Amino acid sequence: EVQLQASGGGLVQAGGSLRLSCTASGFIFDDWSIGWFRQAPGKEREGVSCISNSNGRTFYEDSVKGRFTIFSDSATNTVYLQMNSLTPEDTAVYYCAAGPWDVRPWETWSSYSNWGQGTLVTVSS
Repeated sequence: EVQLQASGGGLVQAGGSLRLSCTASGFIFDDWSIGWFRQAPGKEREGVSCISNSNGRTFYEDSVKGRFTIFSDSATNTVYLQMNSLTPEDTAVYYCAAGPWDVRPWETWSSYSNWGQGTLVTVSS
């Protein structure tokens, strides 16, 4: 059974940092891509970042480029999202999702087949 466990959310002041984790089980980690999505109150879910564990390619939504970094640890089947220089606009529930190694479009929720529960990130001004 494919399972994704997201964690690491919390309350942080603007300018601060958080690291989210997504630990996967039940599938061959290196054959899949892991994406991070977020959904703010009253807004649609949007793709934030994605990494292909097969070829290491990474993708970022424009507003997080230069601030967020996605990386994976195949030894622990975990994908991390390091978030720096957080702003109140980053406040949302963050979800991780698993998709094929060449998932496309990476930023579309329906491209993924398995999802974890959300973790709440709140950035205060």
